Amino acid sequence: MNLGGYKIDIIHAGFLRLDGGAMFGIVPKNLWQRHIPPDEQNRIPLAMRCLLLRGHDRTILIDNGLGDKYDAKFADIFGVDQESHNLHRSLEEVGVAAEDITDVILTHLHFDHAGGSTARNAEGGLVLAFPNATHHIQRTHWMWARESPREQASFLAENIEPLEASGQLNFLDGTEAPFPGIRMVVVDGHTRGQQLPLISGEDGSLLYAADLLPTSAHVPLLWIMAYDVAPLDTLREKKRVLDEAVGGDWTVFFEHDPKVVTGRIVPKGRGYAMEDPRFELDSA
Repeated sequence: MNLGGYKIDIIHAGFLRLDGGAMFGIVPKNLWQRHIPPDEQNRIPLAMRCLLLRGHDRTILIDNGLGDKYDAKFADIFGVDQESHNLHRSLEEVGVAAEDITDVILTHLHFDHAGGSTARNAEGGLVLAFPNATHHIQRTHWMWARESPREQASFLAENIEPLEASGQLNFLDGTEAPFPGIRMVVVDGHTRGQQLPLISGEDGSLLYAADLLPTSAHVPLLWIMAYDVAPLDTLREKKRVLDEAVGGDWTVFFEHDPKVVTGRIVPKGRGYAMEDPRFELDSA
């Protein structure tokens, strides 16, 4: 895809599994399992799908999965599968090395979105995985991640402290982004200060929906994760963003959907639905 002066590639960082009940909150299992069937531990498979933008003299990575610092216990708990897809292998397939990345946009700092920001060197020390990149995060989210007791199991020190020490952090305040053709949609329901990049050009707009709409099954307004710190905020934010998506004819990019990569949002009754899905096996 080419949009807004950028060549855009999907960078697949692998899969993990999370509890289906937590992923769908108050929605009964007999409904959500029709969309994404669970395993024997009630976990559903979730992609970690990132975007690479090349243009305007920048090479920008949006989110970076959970990385490869985890141990066997972590891999077992979260059903990590990076056999078919791996962040750095996916970058290599489009001719990009870690050193080529000039910017990393982090939607938020949960381990499955920002864990690939850091890596261990040969001595076992923590270093930036993208040594030449400026890492962009909402200031309000950074403060929340450093202080909030609610999500400490998702905000891991090994992913955050090397960023803090690097001098390669850039704090954003609101919708303005330091790149042409990109603005941030800021939402607070899942976690405070989550930023969703919206890439726009003459041919339309693409919203990287992150954890506002983790999968295409979350398009209905009340299908909200139990992980969210403020579900009623999520409900209001989903309505606002989906109204904009309909009015602007945006394409929505689903970071976690195991099969559906993108779709368009259309009104349905008093809510919304998705149409024109593009599936994982479609050509780039």
